[in-house]
Amino acid sequence: MSSTAKHTTLELHGHHDDHGHHKETFITKYIFSQDHKMIAKQFLVTGIVMAVIGMVLSILFRIQLGWPEKSFPILEAFLGKWAEGGRIKPEFYLALVTIHGTIMVFFVLTTGLSGTFSNLLIPLQLGARDMASPFLNMLSYWLFFISSLIMVGAFFVESGPASAGWTIYPPLSALPTAISGSGLGMTLWLISMVLFIASSLIGSLNYISTVLNMRTKGMDMWKMPLTIWAFFLTAVLGVLSFPVLVAGVVLLIFDRSFGTSFYLSDIVLQGQVLPNEGGSPILFQHLFWFLGHPEVYIIIMPALGITSEVIATNSRKPIFGYHAMVYSLIGIAILSFIVWGHHMFVTGMNPFLGGVFMITTLIIAVPSAVKTFNYLATLWRGNLRFTPAMLFGIGLVSFFISGGLTGVFLGNAALDIPLHDTYFVVAHFHLVMGSAAIFGMLCGVYHWFPKMFGRMMDDKLGYLHFWVTFIGAYLVFFPMHFMGLDGVPRRYYAFTEFAFMKEWLTVNKFISWAAIIAALGQVAFLYNFFHSMFFGKKAVQNPWGSNTMEWTTPVEHLHGNWPGEIPTVYRWPYDYSKPGHHEDFIPQTVPFSETMSSNLPHDFEGNVEAERIQQEWVKTHQAEKV
Repeated sequence: MSSTAKHTTLELHGHHDDHGHHKETFITKYIFSQDHKMIAKQFLVTGIVMAVIGMVLSILFRIQLGWPEKSFPILEAFLGKWAEGGRIKPEFYLALVTIHGTIMVFFVLTTGLSGTFSNLLIPLQLGARDMASPFLNMLSYWLFFISSLIMVGAFFVESGPASAGWTIYPPLSALPTAISGSGLGMTLWLISMVLFIASSLIGSLNYISTVLNMRTKGMDMWKMPLTIWAFFLTAVLGVLSFPVLVAGVVLLIFDRSFGTSFYLSDIVLQGQVLPNEGGSPILFQHLFWFLGHPEVYIIIMPALGITSEVIATNSRKPIFGYHAMVYSLIGIAILSFIVWGHHMFVTGMNPFLGGVFMITTLIIAVPSAVKTFNYLATLWRGNLRFTPAMLFGIGLVSFFISGGLTGVFLGNAALDIPLHDTYFVVAHFHLVMGSAAIFGMLCGVYHWFPKMFGRMMDDKLGYLHFWVTFIGAYLVFFPMHFMGLDGVPRRYYAFTEFAFMKEWLTVNKFISWAAIIAALGQVAFLYNFFHSMFFGKKAVQNPWGSNTMEWTTPVEHLHGNWPGEIPTVYRWPYDYSKPGHHEDFIPQTVPFSETMSSNLPHDFEGNVEAERIQQEWVKTHQAEKV
């Protein structure tokens, strides 16, 4: 290193060390923090609160579906006019379904995964002091927080929250007087989503900038953990797809407030013919699903990245097919932009166009299958440690397989048309996206809790939480496939109008009980999480014996992550159980010169420094022999 470079490096480290001694107030440290680790915690705790709200809403409408004719006076005590006589009103039922879907898809799964783990891990695993822009990072969280308040606040509006389904299709969302939930509640939904998308865009740009520009010495793209690849590609997806929904929402606001007809045409409302002409609700569906399908992968890709890391660490084996895993993530990211039309097979689209969307949808199963087989190959004959994180990681693989198989049915236009808008669709996306992503998020929480809070979570409560949640999820969603095959439609208030639906009342009751028990199982997690945060056993620096860089930082947090110089990276992150080494893991920051007994020829391919060390070692070894 030249003297100028050395001086600059010392200057930088000096600056960060001084920064660590700045006196921080409670507000600058815990509320308006610009430290990526604190912002990750803020995202996580807010996401957990939103998850509890989303779960409560689902229990309310499951009670209605399980016991449609029964009155529950306690509901009136909590919901007031929306449950007069102890029965949820039909219009409020639709609001519950709408806000539950919105909260879970955007406010829990998107931010609980990307917001939390991209913030926590990108600087730590790449060897950066912080995000590229700490201020924008803070702004991203607070836009998300305000957005969450507005979304939940819609429940306190007299006309009720938005009631057009989480996909907010026109005309229900475009006509403020269509139903009670089309008024102020719908406006608040739109404002909340615009703020949410602004938050996601700021965050995504920050993640991309950090990954491309702030990697430590030696950390090239092919030495990045799969977690970082997943977060990076997720951020790219967000930047390219979220603005399209903003455009759709702006046009929707014009239709609602300024008399335009982007989505409206030939509408009769309460006997009155409206003047709107020339619009098309199908246009909104195109705009919505152009975001909506990449959104599925914005949710699942971080979960897949987290699971890759946890499965490799707890199998004590190198991840199987690292390059194939990266290319499959890239393939999923690219293909996710050209499959949105499979949500629209029933809109009367040209059959040729439907065929194109069908083929691309079925092709996306290939990179997904590559990831699944690589997970199974990593687990095969590994020295498995069944930590709670590992169990949730394996649970994700299970849901990804079982939910993905039904995606092949729905990706086929001829099969999708009779199954569309039935419980088969509900079962499919709750397994492959909902349950799998939630399990990925919980996998990450259990694994990186010691890094976030410096304490360990209770394993026994973790095992209880896993089994109740895993069994509960299958008991809730698996029977729905058969309901869907029988043609039972989703979003119906009660299945008492038609004889063939009445036959499924017993199954609905069973599903509702399973959902209630699974929800109660989350109490174990909530207690474990918040109790361990303050009273858990203190963590050591590297409790799981992991190779990635975040475990080289001190247990006690400091703004800047490393107290001195940032370590240099020499190797990929999956050197587990390497023959010839005295331990079953070799951190990325250990030079090859310190592991001569376990170095392999392929370790030195394309690595100039490693090749030089190898050549010197060969010369020395030959000299010793002579």
